[in-house]
Amino acid sequence: MSDFFAPFAPDPNEPRRRRFKPVPFRMLVPNLITLLALCLGLTAIRLAFEGRLELAIYAILVAAVLDGIDGRVARLLKGTSRFGAELDSLADFVNFGVAPALILFSFTLHHAGGVGWAAALVFAIASCLRLARFNAALDDPHRPEWKKEFFVGMPAPAGALAALLPVYLFFLGLPMDDEVASPFALAYAIAIAFLMVSTVPTFSGKSMGAKVPRERVLPLFVATVALVALLISFTFPMLAIGTLLYLGTIPVGVARYRKLAIAHAQRVREAQAAEAAAQASAPPDESPR
Repeated sequence: MSDFFAPFAPDPNEPRRRRFKPVPFRMLVPNLITLLALCLGLTAIRLAFEGRLELAIYAILVAAVLDGIDGRVARLLKGTSRFGAELDSLADFVNFGVAPALILFSFTLHHAGGVGWAAALVFAIASCLRLARFNAALDDPHRPEWKKEFFVGMPAPAGALAALLPVYLFFLGLPMDDEVASPFALAYAIAIAFLMVSTVPTFSGKSMGAKVPRERVLPLFVATVALVALLISFTFPMLAIGTLLYLGTIPVGVARYRKLAIAHAQRVREAQAAEAAAQASAPPDESPR
């Protein structure tokens, strides 16, 4: 029996086995950006209930910027992962669904009592449904290439920044009495919520800037610096103007979408007609019986 249990002395120079496979740092960078945006969204909720609405808006704005960066950084570093996509969706729900709803409730919806809270719930749930539909649409293999230029409904970050328009107007000095601001903010938040869950096509902007002509590089740099400078110096006027301009582009996006849909349907019909004509002109099969 002693042969079966011979004494064993481990080699002290033998390298220890790693229990977990190391993760490349390039895979962590996009997730760290997403977590930073999530921290800003949660902080915005705290700031709103402390009455510091201006800082809460800044936090949501920076979170929206980081949300637009993390996916591009992941693709640039080749660090995309299913974990990162799920984390991004959960962070977007908090940043652009829960946080704006609670900011609006803290700002003026609480004056409407239970109806104001119901409006905040509708907005948050609409954001959640919008994100779930977006994730499901990514797995559609039959989606035409031209549809990638559009979102189905208003995206969650744009919906969050647009829903906060009453707060922008308040900081611009417009009279926001409880009797006026609360019903306006309530109806406006519900309208934005329905735009998010609707099938109204809106421009995605993802195809823009894929390849920039060389002669437009320097003007693009100047325009970007000017836009950032204006946003920093005149934050709430720029946010209000940007929101109104974005809402104004929705009818343009609908018209553009319908035009491309008609052209796509025409191409499909022409391809089907050509295929049917080719089959009709093909010689019959004369294989022996």
